[in-house]
Amino acid sequence: MGRPWHVVIAGVLLTLLAAAVAAGTIPALSLNRFEAPGSEASRARDMLARQFGTGSPNIALLVTARRGTVDSPAAAEAGRALTRELAAYPGVGGAESYWTRPAATLRSGDGRHALVLAWAPGDADAVRRDLLPDLTPRFTRDGPAVTVRVGGGDEVFRQAADLARQDFLRAELVVLPLVLALLWAVYRRLSAALVTLGVGIFALAGALALLRVVTLFTEISTFAANIALVLGIGLGVDYGLFMIFRFRERLRAGEDVPAAVRQALATAGRTVVFSGVTVAAALSVLLAFPFPFLASFAYAGVAVVLTAVAGAVVVLPAALVLLGRRVERRSPARADVFWHGAAVRVMRRPVMYGGAALAVLLLLGAPFLGVRFGLPDDRALPASAPVRQVYDVVRAGFQAEEADAIQVVSARGQGAAAGPYAAALSRIPGVLRVDSAAGQYAGGARVGPADGRFAGGSGTWLSVVPSSERLASDAVGLVRAVRAVPAPFDAAVGGYPADLADYRDAVTGRLPLVAGLIVLVTFAVLFLMTGSVVAPLKATVLNGLSLSVMFGALVWVFQEGNLSGPLGFTPTGSVEPSIPILMFCVAYGLSMDYEVFLLSRIKEEYDRTGDPVASVAHGVSRSGPLVSAAALILAVSFAAYATGRVVFLQMLGVGMALAVAVDATLIRGVLLPALMRLAGHANWWSPAPLRRLHRRIGLTEAAAPSPGPSPAPPPPVPAARP
Repeated sequence: MGRPWHVVIAGVLLTLLAAAVAAGTIPALSLNRFEAPGSEASRARDMLARQFGTGSPNIALLVTARRGTVDSPAAAEAGRALTRELAAYPGVGGAESYWTRPAATLRSGDGRHALVLAWAPGDADAVRRDLLPDLTPRFTRDGPAVTVRVGGGDEVFRQAADLARQDFLRAELVVLPLVLALLWAVYRRLSAALVTLGVGIFALAGALALLRVVTLFTEISTFAANIALVLGIGLGVDYGLFMIFRFRERLRAGEDVPAAVRQALATAGRTVVFSGVTVAAALSVLLAFPFPFLASFAYAGVAVVLTAVAGAVVVLPAALVLLGRRVERRSPARADVFWHGAAVRVMRRPVMYGGAALAVLLLLGAPFLGVRFGLPDDRALPASAPVRQVYDVVRAGFQAEEADAIQVVSARGQGAAAGPYAAALSRIPGVLRVDSAAGQYAGGARVGPADGRFAGGSGTWLSVVPSSERLASDAVGLVRAVRAVPAPFDAAVGGYPADLADYRDAVTGRLPLVAGLIVLVTFAVLFLMTGSVVAPLKATVLNGLSLSVMFGALVWVFQEGNLSGPLGFTPTGSVEPSIPILMFCVAYGLSMDYEVFLLSRIKEEYDRTGDPVASVAHGVSRSGPLVSAAALILAVSFAAYATGRVVFLQMLGVGMALAVAVDATLIRGVLLPALMRLAGHANWWSPAPLRRLHRRIGLTEAAAPSPGPSPAPPPPVPAARP
């Protein structure tokens, strides 16, 4: 730190440069679909496009008659003209409607509404970014005969991405001043609050700039920007707090400013690096999922960790050299006294306090036993969203959502052989109709003529139209039932419900692998830090309890619909699986973050004194104020998303805020000291071969010698009582 001004100026310039690069990140992010590459649904979609030149409708126009019904001459003429216009629109592969292919499922029960369906080829970016922004306003109309509103699966998620982007900007405007105010309340020094927030801004700008580079090589989801915001500010502030707390401690011990910075960097800086490795490892396992949507969060998380650690251990120490004693509190803090007293009380009666905390955690996590993973739809949007209003009408007035038909495709199947197969499919409960080259079938009987659209070359395909009730209550079960019916030819089952079902199955099928990788990697990091096998195992159990509360809240709030009124969302009776997986990785990494902070101080004191009980009280008293302050700020950052308008972001905000709050209180404040009191010296045990390995490669944080007086030792901890 011989040239602190140079480092600080370089850090500011680098932040400005990163911000300039980051300005191009949001437009470069991709819009991903819920699809599983290589799945059966993916093969069906490819065959349908290649051999028949069509696909599942991804654009829908809801046409409402101004007067009378959609069968009136004026409405019918407007409907036919609208169908021709949409079919001829650049980028649209074809269109049909109630007026060109009369079907009861394309007309509402009261006759006031009808649907025009179209298929637009291309990936999500081509449809949602290039086509729909112009098509949607062009076809949203209030004419003399009919009104027209635009829907479709791609329009749903286009609007979701737009709202998420707006929520991102709004959250940024709210979070930054709020975090600054909280930092001032913690430090009681504006200079300390500003440099800590500066680390968070450095991390955010740097992470978005790194993501811009990554977009040159792979797809990154638009939702990754939201993760970069909340983690960039959160981790940057966490690491800044940890460094400044330790710097203040060394100043109180009598060291001069340069020495205090060096010792803070040697001790707290090393812990920050450990924490960063742990969080990055937890998030990087998302790369085990072969989906760009989830992999994007891995890239965002690793980018945030790299920049947050760099800001905390490179730029911040230089700023502390310049600020010196101006970051000290004007009045002594009492939080360490509170945390020491709380730890002593818990360790006096570890079974009673630990048992009570465990009971509360299990009670809060119990709703997760009833989790039901489902598929996302337009109800992820607020009721005010235009596309949501389209589907509210469709759900209320139509027998089926024909755009969500299941497509059965065969490259070599003959249409003549499709009759008995279509009849069998039409007998599945919840199937309204099956269209095929052999005719229309319902309830096992032929009810309509053959349709040449379903035959092409040597292949054929069938459209299985489900009822709205079956699609809403058990779409995955319906897909499985269709696939269970024996086909007279090789066939692949696709369509929007099959896409989502295959995506859900692929995500949930990799859960054990992801969970195992996270536990293994974080176990290894904690072993390198502590040399113990007990401490990482205990951390895994505690993290699991913390996560159970988060998942219990997701089920209780979002699946069962409690708090849906205050939060302004519509419950669907299920939880989309990819967001909880993201939350699992983020929450596990942050839980290990706090575990690293606490264990580093406890282990440091244990190595100095050999006392397995007093070291816990001392470590908790030193790290408790830090953990509680960091958790409060991070919880506030996440909670900003609870006010968002997209359910996915609300889930992230509510679940993560609760997980962080519970982790910093019941987990680290009660269960951790209770378990460590009961384990005693065994907390730091490991087999002899592993002890030798740790002596060779371990990176334990050592206590720094102090030239001046050390803080007074804590009072002895009374003997434990049940």
